[in-house]
Amino acid sequence: MHIELSKDKRYFSIGEVAKAFNVNASLIRFWDSEFDILKPKKNAKGNRMFTPEDITNLQLIYHLVKERGFTLEGAKTHLKEGQKKTLDKFEIIRKLESIKTQLTDIKNEL
Repeated sequence: MHIELSKDKRYFSIGEVAKAFNVNASLIRFWDSEFDILKPKKNAKGNRMFTPEDITNLQLIYHLVKERGFTLEGAKTHLKEGQKKTLDKFEIIRKLESIKTQLTDIKNEL
C-alpha cells in the first residue's frame, strides 16, 4: 500500500482517501464509526474531511485489518493497548519499505 496524498493539504475528502487506499468510501465511513482514533472534521454539508493525522491512523488500521488480518475487535484492542508501540513499528516498516523501493530503483539504473 502506498498512499500518495499531498502533505501540504490540511484536509482530504472521503473520496480522496478511499481512492488512495483503493477501497470504497463506505469502508472508510465504517472504520470512522468503529475506531475512536479517527476524528475527521465535518464541513457544513456534513462531509467528512480527514486530517493528515487521520490518514496516518487509517494507514495503521488498514495495515492491521487488511495486511495483518486482524479482526476489527482485535485491531481496536491492539490500538488501545499499544498504540504508541504499534505506531512506532508501523512507521519503521513504512520507512524500510521506502528505502527498499529506492534501493531497487538504484539497482535497476545500474
